[in-house]
Amino acid sequence: MSRYMFRLAHISDVHLGPLPRLSLTELASKRITGYWNWHRNRKKHMFSNALEMLCADILEKAPDHLAITGDLVNLGSGIEIRAVAEWLRVVGDPVSTTVIPGNHDAYVPGARDKAVEAWYNYMRGDNDPLTFEQDDKLFPTIRRRGPVAIIGCSTALATPPFAASGFFSSRQARETAELLKKAGEEGLFRVVLIHHPPIPGATTQYKRMIGIRRFAAAIAVGGAELVLHGHTHLNSLYWLESKGRKVPVVGIASASQGPGSPKPRAAYNLFSIGGKPGAWHVDWERHSLDKLAGHIEVDHRHRLYG
Repeated sequence: MSRYMFRLAHISDVHLGPLPRLSLTELASKRITGYWNWHRNRKKHMFSNALEMLCADILEKAPDHLAITGDLVNLGSGIEIRAVAEWLRVVGDPVSTTVIPGNHDAYVPGARDKAVEAWYNYMRGDNDPLTFEQDDKLFPTIRRRGPVAIIGCSTALATPPFAASGFFSSRQARETAELLKKAGEEGLFRVVLIHHPPIPGATTQYKRMIGIRRFAAAIAVGGAELVLHGHTHLNSLYWLESKGRKVPVVGIASASQGPGSPKPRAAYNLFSIGGKPGAWHVDWERHSLDKLAGHIEVDHRHRLYG
């Protein structure tokens, strides 16, 4: 029997395809720039089977939980949002799958609320209502799963054309710190999910997260063991400070990225978590699409704790 108590898989930037046919009315917005970018750039590299292969491999590994850190759609259209709702039902049930929104899920005004409503059962916290209630203060959320507390944050908001920034408010920072403190007092391993990388310089200015200092302060005050993000389509490891120790901040490539792009091929993180407060042990593996897009292979192993 494994000595680990809990196994957590992490994917991001699903960008579920193919891109649907949209009306001229739907394209008469920021969507026209995204539509053009998809057909000019992303379509070439978003390998149709990459996401399917990743999900099949995750299913075979049978983790206790799957975290998806945003950008499930491309242009925030109703057709895409409904398609993702169907896809989520295939990927996993709401108890064992946690979703947070990304900037593409809030691509135009109103899209974020539609996405949250459609995917609500995968987002809501333990004590949130069973049915969706229109409220922009849903996040942060907390979901307790075994020895782990999963704290979901949101940086998703509609931005002008050619911008992909995110926003982390002072209210969300205060509430995140409070949830982290409470989960720490309960002796739980605290995992924070956020879409934009909460690290200065991790991405370009127009894609940055506004409120990075507020997020860092929430981690420093509340405490955490692990932060997971997406957005950059890169495999990355950064660190934040909290109570005299370093907290790993781990990013992952797009779950739909095929070979032949400057960006890394599709991948998912798998964390094996065990131990107890003050003596956690965590092994991290990254599983990636191989160069020929024929199978998923382990291309990185790292001991984060213990």
